[in-house]
Amino acid sequence: MPEPGQPVVRVSPPAVAIETAFLTSGLPADRRQEAAARVTEAVRARGVAPAFIGVIDGRPTIGLEPDELQLLGESGLKLSKRDLAAAGARGHTGGATVSAAIFLARRGGLSVGATGGIGGVHRAASPLDVSADLFELAHTPIVLVCSGAKAILDLQATVELLETLGVTILGLRTDEFPAFWTASSGIRVGSSVEDVEEAARIWVHSRALGAEGALLLCVPPPEGLALPAADSEAAVSRSLAELAGSGVSGPAVTPFLLARIAHYTEGRSVEANLALLENNAAIAAELARSLQTNSAP
Repeated sequence: MPEPGQPVVRVSPPAVAIETAFLTSGLPADRRQEAAARVTEAVRARGVAPAFIGVIDGRPTIGLEPDELQLLGESGLKLSKRDLAAAGARGHTGGATVSAAIFLARRGGLSVGATGGIGGVHRAASPLDVSADLFELAHTPIVLVCSGAKAILDLQATVELLETLGVTILGLRTDEFPAFWTASSGIRVGSSVEDVEEAARIWVHSRALGAEGALLLCVPPPEGLALPAADSEAAVSRSLAELAGSGVSGPAVTPFLLARIAHYTEGRSVEANLALLENNAAIAAELARSLQTNSAP
């Protein structure tokens, strides 16, 4: 049994670290295990191990089993990096946000992770509400595949803060920062790559230089399921207006908004979310295999 605070590691590279907050709050309850199954299949089909990361009875665990993923869904507890010590001391069970997942992934020797969309700077938040994901990305060396940041956020401010923090942002066959379930945001990324092999080479050079922090590989949601930008923004605006008079605050804000957006888009945002989770996991698996041959630390 590992010492207190040390993660239980059940996988070895090539593996993809997968955050599990979507199992506790990011998706409707009746679609969460479907999402986990689709992500698992996408990674395994490419000869790579899926490494779902969460906390079970206080033990940070890398490589959760299906029954443990079910426990996360039942717990409803979402854990950021700052929550890990208290969860361990109190024996809690919960899903890991991006900040917690990438922190634990690197402690477990993993270099590639996947998520749907990162957290970021909230719109018109007073006091300023900024996700811990951004600061963890600034000093955790990992490649994280994502579809940008959730469209409920201030995407321009999020990208500018990432750039200020020195996080490398690459677009995979796109020069725009994706808006989660929407491919286009109008915000340029630092650079674009045509394939995962090019992204892997850039990561190898970054590590050789001793650069700190993550490489964010941004992937648009799959065509055919991505929401038109106008539809997304209309749903977001209506949901934010409801939030203003709801009394909802803190960690409950994102689940509230995602549920209202699903309502206004007649479930299309949920289908896009499921598709991009699966697609990002598949690309992360391809990247993990490529890094094996490129000898990235």
